Amino acid sequence: MAPDFRAEVRAWLAEHLTGEFEPLVGTGGPGREHEHLELRAAWERELGAGGWIGLGWPRPYGRGATIAEQVVFFEEYARAGGPGRLSHVGEYLLAPTLIAHGTEEQKARFLPPIARAEELWCQGYSEPGAGSDLAGVQTRAELDGDQWRVTGQKVWTSLAHIAQWCFVLARTGPGGRKQGLSYLLVPMDQPGVTVRPIVQITGTSEFNEVFFDEAVTGADHVVGAPGDGWRVATSTLAFERGVATLGQQLGFAQELSGIVERARENGTFDDPIVADRIAAAWAGLQGLRHHALRTLSATEPDPLAASVAKLLWASWHQRLGELAMAVDGPAGTVLLDAPYELTDAQRLFLFTRADTIYGGSNEIQRNIIANRLLGR
Repeated sequence: MAPDFRAEVRAWLAEHLTGEFEPLVGTGGPGREHEHLELRAAWERELGAGGWIGLGWPRPYGRGATIAEQVVFFEEYARAGGPGRLSHVGEYLLAPTLIAHGTEEQKARFLPPIARAEELWCQGYSEPGAGSDLAGVQTRAELDGDQWRVTGQKVWTSLAHIAQWCFVLARTGPGGRKQGLSYLLVPMDQPGVTVRPIVQITGTSEFNEVFFDEAVTGADHVVGAPGDGWRVATSTLAFERGVATLGQQLGFAQELSGIVERARENGTFDDPIVADRIAAAWAGLQGLRHHALRTLSATEPDPLAASVAKLLWASWHQRLGELAMAVDGPAGTVLLDAPYELTDAQRLFLFTRADTIYGGSNEIQRNIIANRLLGR
């Protein structure tokens, strides 16, 4: 890593996260995705113009930054209070999948708009009857001449209400649960797509139901061969829990710091039980970081390590939400204002109730780990 890389990142953020973008400092992210959507979309384009999207993509698609350089970027971005990213699904999930499995034409068509933040993406995996059990998807797609016609329903689709594209796992042929699936790239702005926001326990909406009613996409917008969607989709899951998790963990570290600061202010830090829970949270966070760094040092994505990572961080983060409420005590149960204005601790607690469910429930992750270790 060039010795001036950290200085370069820090200087760019200090120069650009000001003026019109200053209101974005510390906003967005899980539980707060509703904040400043238009301005954050403009910020994504600013990042793209600065060459910070696709930082870790291999050349010639991106800057080919090392893992160490990517860690530095996440660290400096968190230190500067950079807002929650709107382009992360395209940058960290779809783009690596296209680089690994896509055609040259697909890479040329989709990677540059992702790098410029001109096209935002969402993930069409979960369905009402197939959440953690991804192989149970029932959305279907039929090839009709030079286009696919997609019909079905997806749910818990993050940021679908602002995305221009969705990568959709759909059944396109016969076979068992993991056969006959295809990985399709579907435009969202068309008559055959309906998006309905889901109101969460936090009172906000960042997840959605998405209905496809013979929505169309080009015949060439299938990643990998038709029927090979399971292999492609599971590689996306491995990328999902890759280097971007370091940025997630830095956000966790900031949340923990805020809890420690409140504990010192209100005196609960002097309670030995609370202090012990804070120490356990800090130790757990170090474990998450070391697991992520060890996983990233591997030459190939490891689905088993990805499941371990999801199981670790989901349970840890949920306990952090509980710790936040313990630090606030009875006052933490009182709303700031009507109709539903939440404190940071309340938002963290309520949102993290879902951590052990979305993205593959704890039970499913344990099954995956057990089956792989037992060779089944």
